[in-house]
Amino acid sequence: MAKSSKGIHHITAIVGNPQENVDFYAGVLGLRLVKKTINFDDPGTYHLYFGNQTGEPGTIITFFPWDNAYKGRIGDGQVGVISYVVPAGALRFWEQRLSKFGVSFEKTERFGEQFLTFEDPHGLHLELVAREAGRPSAWSFGEISPNTAIKGFGGATLLTSYPEKTTELLEVGLGLKKIGEEDDLMRFHAPADLGNVIDVKLTSVGRGQMGVGTVHHIAWRAEDDEDQLDWKRHIENYGLQVTPVQDRNYFNAIYFREYGDLLFEIATDPPGFAIDEAPEALGEGLMLPKQYEHYRARLNDDLMPINVKELD
Repeated sequence: MAKSSKGIHHITAIVGNPQENVDFYAGVLGLRLVKKTINFDDPGTYHLYFGNQTGEPGTIITFFPWDNAYKGRIGDGQVGVISYVVPAGALRFWEQRLSKFGVSFEKTERFGEQFLTFEDPHGLHLELVAREAGRPSAWSFGEISPNTAIKGFGGATLLTSYPEKTTELLEVGLGLKKIGEEDDLMRFHAPADLGNVIDVKLTSVGRGQMGVGTVHHIAWRAEDDEDQLDWKRHIENYGLQVTPVQDRNYFNAIYFREYGDLLFEIATDPPGFAIDEAPEALGEGLMLPKQYEHYRARLNDDLMPINVKELD
């Protein structure tokens, strides 16, 4: 039976200083810090989650901030550009806001859409695009209102060492619909209103190197645990090796590396971020999985203090 992913669940990247990360994504871009926890595989490192007011799938960007870590290189086997979508008519507001905070940007166009392209403080490539689709964010922060706030992901541009196999996987394996080709990009569409537009660069740019300023992985949506296990069987039948299910507290995850070297994850929509904090208090406390709770005092001492503050 054919399967079709709804679109992006989350994107996880490696950055540098955690306070710089918070200041940019919360203070400048106006996203909500919905969870402050640790990297389960490296508990001395934060794992920070930003999204809309509740951290819905399709809005979540997550970070491993490693202060003073080595710089990465964006290239094949990575997400090259992360796209955010804002309400129709909001790009002028964002031109002014980026300029206000000294963020250099360029105006570009592809597939008939206008984009503002820029970098975060640690070198991640970002862009903003205005679209009608997608429910407005209810999160207001500083000068950002629901009329101008980032709704969630517009999508992503994938860089691959094997474009033919990556595009085949998106279409045949993940069930995305090919909707166009322009210059050196092939565009795919998923059915969700957010995180639904994937562009694939059709020529190699050279192999990427993991480090600060690069995306670690991109995650696709599964409706629930049963659907995720069905996806696991589906991808294994496609010929790729898939990890066992990993409990990430706020979703369950499986991982596989596709033929073009990108690390893909399939994550469950539930249970979400309100399982250990009240919706109105998301992101306020350091939340730890049970296996690390007895290290809380040490972690509080070791982790760099961070706080969300308005920069306007």
